[in-house]
Amino acid sequence: MKTIVYLSLIVTLLASCGPEKNVYDASGTFEAVETIVSAEATGRILKLDLKEGQQLKAGQVVGYVDSLQLHLKKKQLEAQIRATGSRVPDIAAQTNVYKQQIAVSEVRLDNLLHEKQRVQNLLKADAATPKQLDDITAQVEELQKQLEVIRRQDAAQASVLKTQTSGLRADAKPLYVQIEQINDQLAKAKIINETTGTVLSKYAEVNEMAVAGKPLYKVADLSTLVLRAYVTGDQLTGIKLNQQVKVLIDSAEGKYRQVPGMIEWISDKAEFTPKTIQTKDERANLVYAVKIRVKNDGLLKIGMYGEVIL
Repeated sequence: MKTIVYLSLIVTLLASCGPEKNVYDASGTFEAVETIVSAEATGRILKLDLKEGQQLKAGQVVGYVDSLQLHLKKKQLEAQIRATGSRVPDIAAQTNVYKQQIAVSEVRLDNLLHEKQRVQNLLKADAATPKQLDDITAQVEELQKQLEVIRRQDAAQASVLKTQTSGLRADAKPLYVQIEQINDQLAKAKIINETTGTVLSKYAEVNEMAVAGKPLYKVADLSTLVLRAYVTGDQLTGIKLNQQVKVLIDSAEGKYRQVPGMIEWISDKAEFTPKTIQTKDERANLVYAVKIRVKNDGLLKIGMYGEVIL
């Protein structure tokens, strides 16, 4: 009888020491959306004020590339524009002489017309001769012809000057476009961080040469992480987008720490089970990837393992 009791105790102890059954439905690793920031300009890096682990804000200027040659090119173009502008004629000043001649001629013509009217009235009263009327009429006609010639000269001169002005302004337009291009290049010489996050890796240092497209650093927003887990086909029918789930993370003394998560993506294609991933059904060959967004309290790290309770 004692032997049976001892055997029962031994079996109970062995059972209690055996592997604990999985309490989770899927497992995976945490990852983040990582952004590699590359140089947009070519030149020597004069400043790169960042280090790994540093928190960056969106729109923060972290450095700049040497842009002296661009500044000099811009000054050259601005000088060319000023030189072109100095050759633009002053139409009002260069046609002013014709305006003065027209004004004087119009005053003389107005006086002659009054004189002609006076002679006509005297002729009706037999106080003037027809020859006087003919003479004044000839003077009026001659002055009218002169006035017309001056007006045509004024219009022709103004047309020539306008054509010259339009040509000079057309010559300056490509220069303005080139300045806009240089302004864009100068803006790209500044290294601006566009994503709020933490610097994960730094690939360049001050005084190194940067070329367009060369990676400078890698940044990721660690305020929330994504747990990429894998579920079997049987589990797939029980999950949906925006579903709230429980995520278990290893804690001290072999215990779990539980945090809430939300399913934000479910793959529509099956794939073979990754070697490092355990599923609820160990025999499953094909699984579906899911992404679960988890708010990071500062303890979650990229690459950490996590388990999911669906």
